Amino acid sequence: MKDEIAIAETWDGLVRIHAAVTTNMVDEARKVHDCLATSAAALGRTLTVSAIMASDLKAEDEKITAIFNGHGPAGTVLAQANGKGDVRGYISDPHLYMTRADGHLDVGGAIGTNGNLTVTRDMGLKEPFTGVVRIQTGEVGQDFAYYYAISEQTRSVVSVGVLVEPDGSVSAAGGLIIQLLPDAGDDIVDKVEEVTKHLRPMTDLIHEGLSADEIIMTCFPQARILAHKPVRYCCGCSREHYHDALAVLRKSDLEEMIAEGKPAEITCAYCEKKYVYSVDELKEILQERCGTSEK
Repeated sequence: MKDEIAIAETWDGLVRIHAAVTTNMVDEARKVHDCLATSAAALGRTLTVSAIMASDLKAEDEKITAIFNGHGPAGTVLAQANGKGDVRGYISDPHLYMTRADGHLDVGGAIGTNGNLTVTRDMGLKEPFTGVVRIQTGEVGQDFAYYYAISEQTRSVVSVGVLVEPDGSVSAAGGLIIQLLPDAGDDIVDKVEEVTKHLRPMTDLIHEGLSADEIIMTCFPQARILAHKPVRYCCGCSREHYHDALAVLRKSDLEEMIAEGKPAEITCAYCEKKYVYSVDELKEILQERCGTSEK
């Protein structure tokens, strides 16, 4: 089944729904970062919700960045998604396998609750919008729902899941966000509560083969599908990008690297790709940095 995000509305447009199937995206992230099960679930959930949030962006180069810093064993969990559907991220410790007493993966314990969830919306304006809330559970979905309520004053239900098989592969991943618009009255709230009361885990629905559209229609048979958005794991880094990053280093730092006589090696945090710059290339970058040429 292909990965995609479906956007819909129901009850006279007072409820907006986003459903995402992200199995391939999350499994690609799992492979890129060599994640064990709990790390894959924590990163995959964060990637999925960030992708859904970014599906409402107007321009392809606008982006959402979500960062969990709960001071748990996972360390930082970061996801970034743009309006084109490209998603990337990383987790500080990709090799976590932690379970709760009930046998489920302990994502909350891995992320921790002694810290914040930070969400930044960069829409090409002078200053990006950043919202910060305390992490409530570390389970990701509830924390994003809390973020919506506190930082964006939007009543939301966020359900997200990642199913990891015994061999480590991701067989189902996706999410559902249900949001009530400000004009929604108590009758609409009651209807949404009734739906969520019977809401099955996203991984069950996706594992059964339901598409994003079908997930929405299962929960809201009267919904109207408005749009579909692609989603994929794509870093987008390049040799030129890291060349530019080296070029803004302090002159003394570049001179120190050159004096060591060793190539500079940079590993991308999002895709683990390595870029190596020779001493001669570092000299060229220094010349660019200083605006002079070597005689």
